[in-house]
Amino acid sequence: MTDKTHITNLLEAQWQAISQLCADLADWDAPTQCPGWSVKDNVSHIIGTERMLLGDSLPEIDIDTESEKYAHVKNDIAKANEKWIEERRGRSGPEVLAEFNEVTARRIKVLREMSQEDFDAPSWTPAGQDTYGRFMQIRLYDSWAHEQDIRQAIGQTGHLSGAVVDEALSEVCKAMGFVVGKLGGAPPDSRVEIRLTGQTPATIRVERIGDGARSSVVDEFSEGEATVTITLDFELFMRLTAGRVDNAEAMNSAVAAGNASIEGDVEAGERIAHHLAYLF
Repeated sequence: MTDKTHITNLLEAQWQAISQLCADLADWDAPTQCPGWSVKDNVSHIIGTERMLLGDSLPEIDIDTESEKYAHVKNDIAKANEKWIEERRGRSGPEVLAEFNEVTARRIKVLREMSQEDFDAPSWTPAGQDTYGRFMQIRLYDSWAHEQDIRQAIGQTGHLSGAVVDEALSEVCKAMGFVVGKLGGAPPDSRVEIRLTGQTPATIRVERIGDGARSSVVDEFSEGEATVTITLDFELFMRLTAGRVDNAEAMNSAVAAGNASIEGDVEAGERIAHHLAYLF
């Protein structure tokens, strides 16, 4: 069960963090590491999703996915996202921020008026069928990730620890069995330990016991020590998993600079580290 009050409070804090970050922003058109999107586009994206959740209709705008302008649009969800963004590309940054503040305030009001039973009700989510509360956990992560996109673009590192960040990391951890096993090709009988350093230190353990078995996130390995240990900074890990940078290039650079390491089965470790991206 996802606690409604807890997640609602964190969403409110997260959206306030974005509002404060952008309050005196000068360069709304600065490109971000989120493919195809400027700072303003990241804010527009959050507006669009929250307006959709308020029941507003998708803008009737043609998105030609064959054109170079929309080369970053890879699926139907991304196409829908782009319609909300395109609708706001001709508006000024302050206008978009004003709408962001108004829409997120409405969403917080709606969430506070919901019951815990409403939060636990079945719902579509970007990660498949689950509950409405699970969807809101994903919304929290998504909003924080786009705040980081904005921070990277304007050179203001921050918000890398605290309750919102802990929830964002928890959301990413849910995918690590798939990421390490399927995308990273963890070999049978492997025990992978990902150690995060920096402002939000953490240890993520994934094991695959037996040929043909799926990889699973565990609190402790069922037996033995790690066969692969990947150590890297929390911020880099989150950028890698979000697909914001070239995984191999960024990881290799971090290792060369002494800011990351791979121990044990280095070949498997490199393959996993180079395939951490699961959001596109």
